[in-house]
Amino acid sequence: MGWHWESFVFAMVAFLILYWLLNKYAFGPLMGIMEARKRMLAEQIESTDKNRRDAEQLLAEQKQAMQDVRKEAHEIIEQARKVSAKQGEEIVEQAKSEAARLKNEALQDIESEKNKAIAAVRGQVSALSVMIASKIIEKQVDEKSQEELVEHYLKEVGGNR
Repeated sequence: MGWHWESFVFAMVAFLILYWLLNKYAFGPLMGIMEARKRMLAEQIESTDKNRRDAEQLLAEQKQAMQDVRKEAHEIIEQARKVSAKQGEEIVEQAKSEAARLKNEALQDIESEKNKAIAAVRGQVSALSVMIASKIIEKQVDEKSQEELVEHYLKEVGGNR
């Protein structure tokens, strides 16, 4: 076997034609597909990074919103405590004033009943005094009889209570 330059030239021409055909019909579309795949992967990576940044931003906003809500809830609770304490104090003050009013009314009623009782006792005492005086005048008794009569009527007055 020897060296044949015609075979070598023919092989080289065939290789160049094959290379040209592969480059035109196989490598070109294959490189286009690879380039499209490369662009698609870059876009997906960029989209993923953007989504991650957006998610981080939303998470930070949600954390801030939660802190704001907690702060507002705490303020509402404090305000409710203050309002309830104030209402409690108002209710206690109203109850105290109502108790004082009722006490004063009761004292006035007691004083009125006391005055009525004193007036009634005075009326009875004066009636008894008049009765005693009239009986004393009627009887004109000695001093010992008079003392017994006064004691007797005093016992009657003491028994009518």
